Amino acid sequence: MVVSRRRARTVLTVRLVLLSLGAFVMIVPFAYMLATSLKPNSLALEIPPDFVPNDPTSANYRDAWSSNHFGRYFVNSLGVAIATTILSVLLSSMMAFAFARLRFPGRRLLFGLLLLGLMVPTMMLIIPQFLLARHLHLLDSYLGLVLFYVGGTLALNTFLLRSFFQDVPLELEEAMVVDGAGPWKRYRKLILPLSRPALATVAIFTFLASWDEFVWALTIINDPEKRTLPIAIALFQGQHATSWGIVFAASAIAVVPVILIFVALQRQFIGGITAGAVKG
Repeated sequence: MVVSRRRARTVLTVRLVLLSLGAFVMIVPFAYMLATSLKPNSLALEIPPDFVPNDPTSANYRDAWSSNHFGRYFVNSLGVAIATTILSVLLSSMMAFAFARLRFPGRRLLFGLLLLGLMVPTMMLIIPQFLLARHLHLLDSYLGLVLFYVGGTLALNTFLLRSFFQDVPLELEEAMVVDGAGPWKRYRKLILPLSRPALATVAIFTFLASWDEFVWALTIINDPEKRTLPIAIALFQGQHATSWGIVFAASAIAVVPVILIFVALQRQFIGGITAGAVKG
């Protein structure tokens, strides 16, 4: 009994140490970004770094927002990310429902092919995607961003949602079938309301992926008015000199929507992660 308690304490201590190290690794860069964004450029890269600026200034934030059409790019990214999230969650939830609840020929084969797409590195698809976008006249357009972002997130989202949908008690669905409910009604009235944690989880992942994406946006967008936020932040870095205070201020502004969406969906997100952990 004593040995068992000691082992439990040791395991708990190791977990706390690992969690503390993980939190430290993630918090320090964020704190450094915030601290540097509040410093004048002459003190931005001082060594050792000062995490509490002696004379904080908001000039970097004003300069970042007012230069290089930053506000325009912020709105562009926000619109693209919201459209991508809505379409991806809607389509992946319908696909996941079909794979989890419906029986049709080739279901397992199609799901296997879908998962196979997760094994292909994204960078290998840049050239084929570019040729396809050019053929469909989607270059230099928001639609070209949204459609390919949705396509890139469907496989993972469908996989996550299918796993969650399979845990919904089958008896509830059978009761709706007895009452005459078809697949579409069961999907809307039963599966979606009971799967809010999973939907919130994939919504956050999708929003973050489309909000942060840089390479595809840089590849197909040439019109300065249609650039997204990651490109705007990259433009602050000059060939010979870089105002790091402005770069970090722009990065801090870019983090705000992600924090807001996480706070808004925090309860459902944690519920989805917990459900996945319990199942595992």
